[in-house]
Amino acid sequence: MAKEFDYIIIGAGSAGNVLATRLTEDKDVSVLLLEAGGPDYRLDFRTQMPAALAYPLQGTQYNWAYQTDPEPYMNNRRMECGRGKGLGGSSLINGMCYIRGNAMDFDGWAQLDGLENWTYLDCLPYFRKAETRDIGPNDYHGGDGPVSVTTSKPGVNPLFEAMIEAGVQAGYPRTEDLNGYQQEGFGPMDRTVTPNGRRASTARGYLDQAKGRPNLTIVTHATTDRILFSGKRTVGVAYLEGNSSNVTTAHATREVLLCAGAIASPQILQRSGVGASDLLRQFDISVVHDLPGVGQNLQDHLEMYLQYECKQPVSLYPALKWYNQPQIGLEWMFKGTGIGASNHFEAGGFIRSNEEFEWPNIQYHFLPIAINYNGSNAIEAHGFQAHVGSMRSPSRGRVHLKSRDPRQHPSILFNYMSTQQDWQEFRDSIRITREIMHQPALAPYRGKELNPGADCVTDTQLDEFVRQHAETAYHPSCTNKMGTDDMAVVDGQGRVHGLEGLRVVDASIMPLIITGNLNATTIMMAEKIADQIRGRKPLPRSTAAYYKANGAPVRQKTAQEKKSENRVNSPVYN
Repeated sequence: MAKEFDYIIIGAGSAGNVLATRLTEDKDVSVLLLEAGGPDYRLDFRTQMPAALAYPLQGTQYNWAYQTDPEPYMNNRRMECGRGKGLGGSSLINGMCYIRGNAMDFDGWAQLDGLENWTYLDCLPYFRKAETRDIGPNDYHGGDGPVSVTTSKPGVNPLFEAMIEAGVQAGYPRTEDLNGYQQEGFGPMDRTVTPNGRRASTARGYLDQAKGRPNLTIVTHATTDRILFSGKRTVGVAYLEGNSSNVTTAHATREVLLCAGAIASPQILQRSGVGASDLLRQFDISVVHDLPGVGQNLQDHLEMYLQYECKQPVSLYPALKWYNQPQIGLEWMFKGTGIGASNHFEAGGFIRSNEEFEWPNIQYHFLPIAINYNGSNAIEAHGFQAHVGSMRSPSRGRVHLKSRDPRQHPSILFNYMSTQQDWQEFRDSIRITREIMHQPALAPYRGKELNPGADCVTDTQLDEFVRQHAETAYHPSCTNKMGTDDMAVVDGQGRVHGLEGLRVVDASIMPLIITGNLNATTIMMAEKIADQIRGRKPLPRSTAAYYKANGAPVRQKTAQEKKSENRVNSPVYN
C-alpha cells in the first residue's frame, strides 16, 4: 500500500465518510480513510434492521462503550457514553432520528466571532444536498442526496397519532415537519431509513458511492496512535493495525482531517501534543501546540422516560417475544416492511417550557413500548413512553486522556445537572409530560403511570428520580469548538488554530449543542467544510422562511381551560 496520500481522514463516521466521498470526486486527489472499528456487515441485522437499534449498543463490536467518571450531581453514577465503532461510526448504531436542530441554533453560532457563515440559511443548502427524502424535495428537503430520509406515514400505530394529538390538546402547536418551517410543536418524526427498510448510515449512503474508486484507500481496524508534525506543520498519522503493537506510518501531503468524534478527537489531539500543556506534561508528551480548549466545553443531552401501561393491545410488546421475532425478521429481510423496518421513533416534538426561551428547550421522542433505549428493563406488559429532556443545558464537562496508550479510554466527565436551570427544566418536563399524557386523545390507551409513578410529585422526589434514572441521549459534542476566543480549537472551516494542515470535522467542533439529534447536523457540517477544503464556491444561501416565536405564548389555552373560564365568567355562575 502506498504510504503517501493527499489527505488522511481519521474516522469513518458521519463526517469522515462524507469527506472521503466528496474529496475523491476529484480523480487526481488520493485519500486514506482510517477506521478503528470493522466493516458494517450488511448481513448483521443488529446494525441494519431499524427496529434492532438497541442491539449494537450491547457489547463492544460496534460500540466503544465509554463510561463517564462518577457524575457528582447524579448520585456519583458512572454513566454510559456509547459511540459507534465501525464504518459509519455512530450512524451505524444511533436511533436513526433525522432531526437537524433549530434554525436559531445556527443563527446563534453565526453571532460568534469568525462564524458568520454558519447561519441557518447558509447551512440549509447543505442539509438539502445530503438528503433524499422519500416524499420528494421542497425548500427545506433534498431529493437526490446520499442520505435516505423516510417520513412517518399515518396508520403505523395509533399511539403515534394519539401522542401528537395529546400534545396539541394540551395547548402546544402542531407541526407537520420538525425539520421544516417550524420545529416547535408536536408532529411526525423523519428517520434515516432506506426505502427498503434498512439503516441509512453514512457507510451505506456515502461510502458505497466511493469505496470502489481507485483514489480511496480504506483501512479498518486501524487505531490512530497520534498525528505527526514537523514543527507546526501536520505531516501524517501513526496508527496500529488490528491487535498489533507495531506502528504504521502514513504521510499526508495536503491535510490530515480528524473525524473521530467528540470523545476520541480531543484524545487523539492530546496524545499528539496538541492541548493544554499542563495536561500533556503529566504524560510526558512533548507539546506541539498549547491549546487549552482541547477536550473542554463537553456538552450532551440528558433524557428520562415517563412510562405508562397501555390499556389496549396496540404496543410493540409482542415483538419482544422470541416466538414472534422470526416472522418479523423474515418480513423485514425479504420485503423490507413490517415492524422491523422502523425505528419506532415516529412521533416527537419540541416545546418551550416557558416564554424565557426564544426557541424550544425541551425535546420529546415517543415510543410505543416501555423499555430502556439500550434494550434493557423492558416492562412485561403493553406500554408506551415519552423520552423527554432539555436541549441546551448550561452544564459543561471535559475529556482528558488517561494514558498515552491509544487503546485506553479517556476520562470523561459531563457534569450533568450542575446548574439550577437543569433541575428546573427537568421538573417542568415531568409535569408537562403528565399533562400531555392525561389529554383525551390518550385516554383510551393510558393506564397507570409506571415510571416515575403517580406518587412522585414533589420537587425533592422528582429530583431524586432524575438523579437515579436520567440517561444520556448519546449526543456528546463541542469538545474542539469553532471560534476565535481563548478556548476555541478550530476556526470556522475546522482548521486547528496555530497549526498547518490539520482540521477537525465532527460533532466536537460545534460551539454550542443544537436543539435535537446530532447526526444530520454533523453530516451537514462535513458537506459544508468539504466544499471549503476543495476550494469550491459555497452553495447559494437559502431564502426559505423559518419560524421565530418572538415572545409568542408557550401554549394556547386548552378546550377544558376555555370551558372553565366561560363558566367562571358566565352570569349563570355569578
